[in-house]
Amino acid sequence: MKKFTILTIDDEENIRIGLADYFELEGYNVKTASSGKEGLSIIEEGGIDIVITDLKMDGISGEEVVRRVTTEHPGIPVIVLTGHGSIDDATASIKAGAFDFLTKPLDLDHLYIVVKNALHGKILAEQNKELKEKLSKSISGSDDDMIGKSSEIAKVRQMIEKAAPSKASVLITGESGVGKELVARAIHNKSERKDKPFVIVHCAALSESLIESELFGFEKGAFTGAESMHKGRFELADGGTIFLDEIGEINQATQVKLLRVLQERKFERVGGEKTIEVDVRVVAATNKNIEQEVKLGNFREDLYYRLNVIRIEMPSLRERKDDIPLLMHSFLRRFNIENEKNITGFDNRSKSAMIKYNWPGNIRELKNCVESAVVMCTGTQIKIEDLPNSVRAKSEEHTIQIPVGITMDEAEKIIIQENLAANNGNKSKTADMLGIGRKTLHRKLDEININS
Repeated sequence: MKKFTILTIDDEENIRIGLADYFELEGYNVKTASSGKEGLSIIEEGGIDIVITDLKMDGISGEEVVRRVTTEHPGIPVIVLTGHGSIDDATASIKAGAFDFLTKPLDLDHLYIVVKNALHGKILAEQNKELKEKLSKSISGSDDDMIGKSSEIAKVRQMIEKAAPSKASVLITGESGVGKELVARAIHNKSERKDKPFVIVHCAALSESLIESELFGFEKGAFTGAESMHKGRFELADGGTIFLDEIGEINQATQVKLLRVLQERKFERVGGEKTIEVDVRVVAATNKNIEQEVKLGNFREDLYYRLNVIRIEMPSLRERKDDIPLLMHSFLRRFNIENEKNITGFDNRSKSAMIKYNWPGNIRELKNCVESAVVMCTGTQIKIEDLPNSVRAKSEEHTIQIPVGITMDEAEKIIIQENLAANNGNKSKTADMLGIGRKTLHRKLDEININS
């Protein structure tokens, strides 16, 4: 996990030392500056995640620090401290772009919560920026997870094109690792909401006690440890899209509240009475048989119908094996760069094993396999020995027996026939497996009189 760096700017030495000691004990890196000028110089050097600055300082004031940081380094939140607190000071600081305004003497526990909230917002902003950049690549067809020429992935792209402009809820189904999150991002990016937030909630990673407060937020004092108001993911996604991954994992109580949001676009924070209205498009995903969950009483039928307005089914990788070679080479390019290697490709045996393998972990497993192979490879091509045992074992399940004494032409005929049979007559897969072009395969099939 990243260790965040805090910069404290204050002309009082005891304040600087006290804040540095406190936040270092809490696991942060801390840098200090005794003036606004020195602080801005440190920020210019890079590596600062958040700034805590005094307001009243000689030379460059805290308000000027806020204005400069907001303009020149918009990703860095600034918290303002002052011993001369007033409504006017607070208003000026917030208008200048400060994340929050606190008065001295400080409540360090309260400051700690403010810092955590500021960093949480910073992380979300960075994630949204990263996802938008990645998504722009995927739509042009250059992102690894959306690469494919198969008819199965073409159908998914068509569904995305149809679903994106609408306001309807979307339910994405498919096995783990098939790329459901990427589909959700594509829907958002192609919609009118593309410039608004795209917020991801991994429902399976949240406990029953946390999921409601994460989705809908909580008020100060709602429960032990709730020392300040916290906005939930729905509130953060206002105007944009919220992606509820593994929706089948949420409990019945949260399902009721989620149903209300879908119906009325309203909710209350945990411990609050104020009704909050939001404009959020919901895209959900599950690897469960959601209809079976409804029958078993684990998932509300009315919520299911609200979510399942548009259904997009992501195929497993074994259902789109034509895409495996393209994905293999795309991942190879990526991991060549990351590991500073220059591997040119896969030899025929490793390629054959990877095409035969059923990939129960889908694209995620294929990606891990290629990364592992790149690390293990010591030559210019990935060989069967570089692959994980599970993938390598698949290549050993079927062998071709070549009798002694036959000619090269007869041996070639046996090899082509056996590989064609192993691929159920699929000539594209057979050509890939043999390491030859499709036209070459057709010519050879004509020569041995088994072309259809």
